[in-house]
Amino acid sequence: MTTKTQAEPIFAAKLTPHRSLSPRGRKILVAVVAVGAAIPGLVFYSLGAWPIVGFMGLDVLAVYLALRWSMRDAGRFEEVTLWPNKLQLRRVSPSGKEAVSHYDPHDIRLVVERDYDERTTGLNLKTREGPVEIGSFLAAAERASFAQVFGRALRKARR
Repeated sequence: MTTKTQAEPIFAAKLTPHRSLSPRGRKILVAVVAVGAAIPGLVFYSLGAWPIVGFMGLDVLAVYLALRWSMRDAGRFEEVTLWPNKLQLRRVSPSGKEAVSHYDPHDIRLVVERDYDERTTGLNLKTREGPVEIGSFLAAAERASFAQVFGRALRKARR
């Protein structure tokens, strides 16, 4: 028999960076770029301008490296869990390194930063130790949506 020692959280969210391209899609895209570079490369090679082929190969390599660098962040995420007496912020880096922070919901404030067009540009938790940025990798619309829902939950936890 097991017993539950902790109440259900008021709010729980896992924030992850948006990736529109899967690893399989990345391979397909690099293959298409390689074929697209090979066709004019063969034309230049047949005309005797063989150094151009190397530069086109460098272009394919640059696209591959840029996509690889972009996908490196795919393992990064943040988990925000709010209970009536505690807020837990768990951050996991792309390399798998984990950092967990705990805060009292009564001692923090959610600060939403906006630009001149009223787009949400940043989310910070104002704590005694200083500001803590959350969801830095989210798009403006995702930040705004998260801020609205999390702000409501934070107010509920303070009651």
